[in-house]
Amino acid sequence: MKNKFFTVLASAILGITVSFGGSFRASAQNDPLPSWNDTAAKGAIVEFVGRVSKAGGPDFVAPAERIATFDNDGTLWVEQPMYVQMAFALDRVKALASLHPEWKDTQLSRPSSKRT
Repeated sequence: MKNKFFTVLASAILGITVSFGGSFRASAQNDPLPSWNDTAAKGAIVEFVGRVSKAGGPDFVAPAERIATFDNDGTLWVEQPMYVQMAFALDRVKALASLHPEWKDTQLSRPSSKRT
């Protein structure tokens, strides 16, 4: 009974999504970075990309030579990133190490995969 209910519910949600999805038309996007504030940095980036991607221009960079990496929210990443959470955890270990001298001699163990 539950499975039938969830199947009907999932089918209804899928049908509504498909129906509405086709009724919205994508509008032309004039702003290449619509979620960015209109600042000098944004203008400089847009101008730079325009210069280096204009074929035949003096600053043109061939597509095969272009490199850009992006993180989870679309901003540029450094070449060898470290997550903020990892940096925080390492800083906390350093700060707390003097309070826990046993950490020098105790190896961390993996949690058991067995459920009790």
